[in-house]
Amino acid sequence: MATELTVDVSQIPVIDISSLVSDNRLDTVANQIRQACCDTGFFYIVEHGVDQGLQNRLEQLSRQFFAQDLETKMQIRMALGGRAWRGYFPVGGELTNGKPDLKEGIYFGSELNQTHPAVQAGVPMHGANLFPDIPLFREIILEYLAVMTQLGHAVMAGIALSLNLEASYFRDRYTTDPLILFRIFNYPPQSNPQGQSWGVGEHTDYGLLTILKQDDLGGLQVKTKSGWIDAPPIANSFVCNIGDMLDRLTGGLYRSTPHRVKNVSGRSRLSFPFFFDPNFNAELHPIEIKGAIVDDNKNERWDKASVHEFRGTYGDYVLNKVAKVFPQLRQEVF
Repeated sequence: MATELTVDVSQIPVIDISSLVSDNRLDTVANQIRQACCDTGFFYIVEHGVDQGLQNRLEQLSRQFFAQDLETKMQIRMALGGRAWRGYFPVGGELTNGKPDLKEGIYFGSELNQTHPAVQAGVPMHGANLFPDIPLFREIILEYLAVMTQLGHAVMAGIALSLNLEASYFRDRYTTDPLILFRIFNYPPQSNPQGQSWGVGEHTDYGLLTILKQDDLGGLQVKTKSGWIDAPPIANSFVCNIGDMLDRLTGGLYRSTPHRVKNVSGRSRLSFPFFFDPNFNAELHPIEIKGAIVDDNKNERWDKASVHEFRGTYGDYVLNKVAKVFPQLRQEVF
């Protein structure tokens, strides 16, 4: 690969979170999470309790969807999702830092019907999903969303404990009704793996926590203080990383970490990022951390934007970001 050399994966820790999932929370896990968040902003989680059979079915149905012709996939295109911001986009349809990504994908979120107050109020990014005409696809997606939402609460409890806060700190203030965003991405084989095109370019995630399921092909890279490192697949694990809002809440103590993807496997690569974010209407105020000083790295960030100077709700923040990802939909939706 004609990019910076990568270093050993051991910089990304693997954390057994069985004690969090079972509500038997231990200081050891909290300390491991704190170390990971301070060092790399990325960590693997194992013993997470998410059924392997459910994961396998999700992957099988996703491959079935992406194997269809473009015309069939476009039957659930994002333009039909309206303000809910759901549906399919083709390769090159999503931008990162103004450049087209070499991936296609489907956007999902919490399934809300027309009677939900947020839907009736026309709040962006709230509404019904668009599902392909594939048996059990809808059921598996909704089951996965429910299971991962519970996992998100558990990991955020661990993060709260890692900051010497009550386990329920984030749930009480920001995630009683979280904004759930789920993506299924397909990265086709790159015709020129040595080139400078990326499946997705350098970026940080917007919210609190991302929990990523990836297939067995690799391609994810993480930017650390010592350079770019690979985050290869580990069987039955998820990759967790910090988003901009956790960076903001902790004054930069837990930094949202840039990452990128290049598929050099020669095969189609699937990834399943699950974004566990604050409520759309939540305003996020810095946590009082003893001895901490706000560390703003906006001049070093990929977008040169400060997450600490921002004022407003999480919805304001995420809409500004997402509108740059799909500029062709911005006026139609917002």
